[in-house]
Amino acid sequence: MQIKIRADSIEIEGYVNAVERNSKPLNSRAGKFIERICKGAFKKALKRNDDVKLLLNHEREIGSTKKGNLELTEDSIGLRAKAVVTDPEVVQKGRNGELVGWSFGYYDRPEAVERSVENGMPYKIVKDLDLKEVSILDRTRTPAYEGTLLIARAEEEEVMNISEAFLDDAVINEEHEEEHAEERSEEQLEQPETADEQIDYSFYEQMIKEMRGGKNE
Repeated sequence: MQIKIRADSIEIEGYVNAVERNSKPLNSRAGKFIERICKGAFKKALKRNDDVKLLLNHEREIGSTKKGNLELTEDSIGLRAKAVVTDPEVVQKGRNGELVGWSFGYYDRPEAVERSVENGMPYKIVKDLDLKEVSILDRTRTPAYEGTLLIARAEEEEVMNISEAFLDDAVINEEHEEEHAEERSEEQLEQPETADEQIDYSFYEQMIKEMRGGKNE
């Protein structure tokens, strides 16, 4: 997760889920299981739903794709999100380093779920889904992987899957507006003024490399 902090907003970007990768053992009412989201599942879901909600901790709405402050795409790694948030609480959490990762909520499409058992562990292979929301998580939602929770909606019999929380160390880049910033050359803007301002992206480069099976494109 990369966070850019501005005067009255934050821009958050990162992967919500990596496709074609087994999750850690997750919890459900029926016990532990392992989940894998197949390549193309998010792409199909996004074609069907143009109003995916953006929530804080699966609870409070802070935007949506329809409102224009959330962009969602599926690439070769997985579901990538980019959000611009002006909610004061979220902005402050970003400043304080309290935002730690992503999660998402979806409904099963029963005909697109394949279940099996491997080495005594139930496996759930999701080939398609109905994506309802993605959530920005703060530090109240640790440990690193929360596991799948099943939340029954009172007005319907459907069950929403709150999927594995994809947490990481946030890289925070705070942008300070200066009175004469527009007078700087493009080269000056691209170079950090001090060594302390340089950001180490090696963690994310290694994570992406692992998602691609150790291969660089």
